[in-house]
Amino acid sequence: MSTAPSPQQIRCWRRYLANERAEAATYRALAERRTGEEREILLELAEAEGRHEAHWMALLGEHATKPRPPKADLATRLFARFSRRFGSVFTLALMQNAEARSPYSADPDATAQMAADERIHEEVVRSLATRSRARMSGTFRAAVFGLNDGLVSNLALVLGIGATGAPAPLVLATGIAGLLAGALSMGAGEFVSVSSQRELLAASAPRAGTADQIPLLDVDANELELVYRARGMSREEAAARAKNMFARLDAAERLSEHTDTHEEIGTPWGAAISSFLFFAAGAIIPVLPWLFGMHGVPAVLVAAVVVGAALLLTGGVVGVLSGASPWKRALRQLLIGYGAAAVTYLLGLAFGGVVAG
Repeated sequence: MSTAPSPQQIRCWRRYLANERAEAATYRALAERRTGEEREILLELAEAEGRHEAHWMALLGEHATKPRPPKADLATRLFARFSRRFGSVFTLALMQNAEARSPYSADPDATAQMAADERIHEEVVRSLATRSRARMSGTFRAAVFGLNDGLVSNLALVLGIGATGAPAPLVLATGIAGLLAGALSMGAGEFVSVSSQRELLAASAPRAGTADQIPLLDVDANELELVYRARGMSREEAAARAKNMFARLDAAERLSEHTDTHEEIGTPWGAAISSFLFFAAGAIIPVLPWLFGMHGVPAVLVAAVVVGAALLLTGGVVGVLSGASPWKRALRQLLIGYGAAAVTYLLGLAFGGVVAG
């Protein structure tokens, strides 16, 4: 005869049940925004969460719905909302962290298979998130760097000028000039950088049509082996790979393996425009107090507080999307930004004192 579950167990199981339902709903919502293989993977993840849900339903019995249906954790409920409102990469990054925190491995009421499922789900979601990051990494990198640079550089600039005792119109003009100069410089730099990266990759990629010539090679001479040796393989590894290539005749796929990274870099114009716009968006924030007529110490304090909040936000977003702790990234971003601004502010005070003296 089985022992009746304790109230503590019932509460825990109900929470697990609700979380599994919410996670399955999140994966289904993400699947609606995907096609092909990614859609199938997300639907299979939802199906797996459904099996876990059935396990807790069986243990709970009538407690599964009484006195009322259970609610998932706040974070898990938010994931489902994020999946409908934000891009999949943001939600997948959050789900990756959630799967990594699964308590099943330490819970005797969960099966070993369920614990293993959750561990594998973490890796599956990590891979899906990596795909999404690759699709957006070029433009996203330019946007994040541009916004952060605009915040920090223009805050440091206006604080340094303001600390000298310069009148408010001069500080405002300096801030606007810094915005335009920095945005143009960032946009031009990103255009050149991304163009150069794509040119280097193009020069390293196999020439189009080379793979079509592989079946015509002399098997005895086996020139294909030289290709693999040039890529860093040992003579034995190169020979084995070339032999396998002839046997399977899948040369086109093998020869181009790991060379299609243009998508991760982005386009020159996309990176340049993103960098320009986001730098300008970040650089206007430190100028706002002077733009609205403030001056002196109050303007400095308001600028520092507003920029600090923006740095925390951008750092947290980067942390989430990279699968790391958002709090650590946010704090790091804040400390770096404030450190740079503090140096220029102190230099401005010193310079202003020298001029006044």
